[in-house]
Order: sequence, then structure tokens, then C-alpha cells
Amino acid sequence: MNVKDLINAIADIKDSRSISNDIIIEALAEGLEKAYRKHISCPDASLRVEVKEDDSIHLYQQRTVVEEVDDDEIELALEDVRETNPDAQLGDIIEEEVSIADFGRSSVTLVKNVMLQKIKEASKQVIYDEYSDKVSDLVWGNVETVEEKFVLVNLGKTLAIMLKNDQIPGERYYDGQRLQVIIKSVNKESKGAQVMVSRSSADLVKRLFENSVPEIYDGTVVVKAVAREAGERSKMAVYSNNVNVDAIGSCIGPRGNRVIAVIDAITDKTNPSSHESIDIVEWSPNYIEYVKNIMKPANVLAVIPNEETGNLLIVVENDQLSLAIGKRGINAKLAVKLLGRKIDIKTQDAVEEEGIDWYNEMMMYQAKEAARLRQEEVDRAREKAEEEARIAEEKKAEEAEETVSEAVDAAVEEPVEEKPAETVAEETTEEETRPADTAVEEKKETEEETREVTKRRKPKLTVKASEYVSKFEEYADAKKTEKQTVSKKKKSTKSREDEEDKLLKEKIESLKNKEYEIRPEYTEEELDEFNNAEEEHWYDEDVNFDDYDEFYDK
Repeated sequence: MNVKDLINAIADIKDSRSISNDIIIEALAEGLEKAYRKHISCPDASLRVEVKEDDSIHLYQQRTVVEEVDDDEIELALEDVRETNPDAQLGDIIEEEVSIADFGRSSVTLVKNVMLQKIKEASKQVIYDEYSDKVSDLVWGNVETVEEKFVLVNLGKTLAIMLKNDQIPGERYYDGQRLQVIIKSVNKESKGAQVMVSRSSADLVKRLFENSVPEIYDGTVVVKAVAREAGERSKMAVYSNNVNVDAIGSCIGPRGNRVIAVIDAITDKTNPSSHESIDIVEWSPNYIEYVKNIMKPANVLAVIPNEETGNLLIVVENDQLSLAIGKRGINAKLAVKLLGRKIDIKTQDAVEEEGIDWYNEMMMYQAKEAARLRQEEVDRAREKAEEEARIAEEKKAEEAEETVSEAVDAAVEEPVEEKPAETVAEETTEEETRPADTAVEEKKETEEETREVTKRRKPKLTVKASEYVSKFEEYADAKKTEKQTVSKKKKSTKSREDEEDKLLKEKIESLKNKEYEIRPEYTEEELDEFNNAEEEHWYDEDVNFDDYDEFYDK
């Protein structure tokens, strides 16, 4: 196996496919490991591949130290290892470099196949990451191969496929032709080409106008919808966000140069007979007006929706049915694509024969549309007013906070400059030498000046701080007031209880100091009992106290 040639091949792959070096080294390691396991006929062998800075490739076989060897490709005997490594222990992993130069043809083929598979998967991931974010974007490509059912387009980093239905009918392609295409889809799982491109998509017309019309690029003019029958006709609905900018005129350009540039980009220059026209109509929030603009050049009399089926009935004048439908039904097909619903085009006489009062139904539908538009305007005005009020409130709050912070900073006294010790000592000596009365007067003047400065500063702080009070401050003030009220109530209750206790104590003391003469009063019967105390009473005769003694003894 020629290692130098392998290194050169890896470098070429890295440069051509934009694959990182780690992925290539990983693919190489996996291929060498599989090839060596096949070479020694041991699928369980543990291997390690190392690529050094000098681009040399080394393969190491790893074996475990055991007492008894069952498989010499996986294990090593402890006695044999200690002959060269006395410190070896059971369970140690011993690495030994093996040669890859003796690989046979089958082993080399296996390495190649594994690396190709790994590199192909990595390349697919790189291409997917490159183009997955570019779906519906306009890109340049060169025709690589022209087949009957598809065309291969080289986008630079990959080959994209353009199927038959993605091609413009009648357009002829040849090898090396440079084309502008739209990326239709990107697939990571497909076996063939991952990127699908198209020239028949309506997005191609939209992107071409974005490149040609600055007003569309900067957002002044908005492309609301595009419908296309490739090779025949396209119709695009546009809307201007600026009343001073004409949406249709911006897309057409001076002398029609902008729309002509788009038509040239989608026209086959080798086939002058093929020519695709582009109609630009104005989008309107009023659905009836929008339908009338789409159906031009036909004159629409009424637009009546069917609420049950969701279809749309369009009534035109008797002599304009063919104009509304268009050549081979092109105008009707484009209208269906732009509106996103099925339409039924009928003449005025045909509708009246079916007994449909199209005029009254049209008036009712117009009234509903007018009411819907008014409601939308009201909702937009309310949302705008709420947004402006919110912004104004936030701005006012920020200004108030700035004012408060400025007032607080102004109220803070300026730091006193530290003076050297010698200066302080000199000033102290001077003060001591001054008369006492002079020192007292100067002290009073200083205190008065301080009070005046404080008085001047306090109102300024109070006025500015009261301009804005946050919700947290209101809540804190409310809690503080509540606490003060409760505290006052508690104080008043406590003082009232203390006063009552004091009065009670005074009353008790006054009663103690009084002298009382206790004279008991008895009835005559009680006096008789007291006088005849030696008589036997009824309970002495009826009660047997021996029974009580026996009960308590038990």
C-alpha cells in the first residue's frame, strides 16, 4: 500500500469537496480498522489510527493483559509482558504498532470503499448546509448535461437537476449555457442530485423584479402575489406603501426598461418566437376592486361569493366573456392562482336567465366589504393609538426618572476636599488666636447659610420628584400609611387599656383604705338550729355509714 499516494489523494479530496480534515481522518481510520480486522480475520480486534504532523499514518493494535490467553489477537499473557515491562499489571492495555504496507488488494479496496462512503455522506451534509437556506433564491448556473427528461445545472459546489416540468416550454438548452434558476428544494436523503432547480416557477419572476426594481428591494413596493403560466403569460399584483409612489409604474420603469429586463431573463434568446408577457396589476384591500383589477382587460359588472362552496361568481358584460377567459383560458387560470379560489365567469344575460339578482347581491356584498374595511381601519387606528400612548408613557417615565436622578445628584453635597495636615494645623492655630466672640459669630453665620442652602434645595427636589411616582413607590407609600394607621390604632388602644387599668387600681386602693363593719344576718330558723346544736338530725338516723366503709374497703 503506497501511503504517500494515499496522503495525496486525501489532500485532493479535502480541496475539491470542501470537507474538513477531521472527517477525512475519521473515514480513513474507520477504513483501515475494518481492513486490518479482515486481514487478521479477527472482527473483535481493538485498533487505533494516528496521523502525525508529518502526514505519516500509524496503526496500533491494542491488547489486554490477562493471566491465561484465549485469543492472542485480543489478549497478552502477563508473564510475556513482564519480560519487557516489569511494571505491567492485569487489565493493562498494551499498544503495538502494526504495518499497513502488507495489505492485500482486497484490504485496500475495502479502505477505499469505506472512505468513499464516508466522504459522500459528508459531502451531502456540506451541500445541504450550503443550499438549505437558499430555497426560493435566485442563483446562476451553467448547463452541464442536457437529457430528454432533465437538465443538469452546475451551481459551482454541486450539480442540480432541473426536471422537464421545471423547464420553460419551448426553451432550448445546450452545454455550457449560463442560466438564472430558482432553487426549488434541497434534499439530504436522496441518492442522486440533492438540489432541485426550476425556471418555470413564479418565484423566478418575483426575484427578477426584486433585482430590477429598487422600490421592491427597499420595501416601498410590495409584491403581494405572482401567478405564472411559463412561456406564455405571468400576472403580478403589487402594492405601494407610499401614496406618492406608483407601484405599477415603478415595476414598468422608464420606457419599460425594468419589465423588459425581466422578460429578457425568462425568454429563450435562441428561439425568438418564444415570448412571455407580464401583466402588472394593483393589489387592493377591497376584495371587489382586487378581482376587477385581476380580470382586466375584461370589464367586470359584479363579484358574488358563494359562502357554501367558497367559489366566486364573476359577472361580465355579454361581449367580454372570451376576453375574461383569455386565450386557451390563460386569464382565468392566472386569476384562480392569484385569488386562491375557484371562479365561475358568466355573462349578464346568462346570470339573469338563471334567476340570480346579481345587482342586489353585488350591492349587499359591497356593503359587507365596506363595513369590513371600516372595521379594519378602526382596529388599525386603535392599535396605532395604543402603541403611540405606550411609547409616550415610556418616554415620559424615562424623562421623569432622569429628572429625579438629576435632582438627587444636585441635592447631594459636594465632597469636602482634604487639606494637608500643616494647613489644618495653621488654621487651627489661627482659630485659637481669634477672639471667642468672632468665632461664635462666624459659626452662626455658617449655620444660617447651611440652612438657607438646604431650604433652597429641598423644594427643588420635592417638586421634581413629585412629577413621577412609580407603581412600586405608590405601593410602598400605601403600605407605609397602612402600617402607620395600624400603629396609631394599637397605640390608642394600648393607652386606653393602660388608663382603665390605672383607674381600676386606684379604685381597689381606695376600697382597701375604707373601714367596713361586717354584720351577718340570719333567719329565725337558722338561729334556732344554732341554739339547739346538740339535737340529732335526720341524716344521722337514715344513713348507714357501714355500707360506705365496706364499699371503700373493696
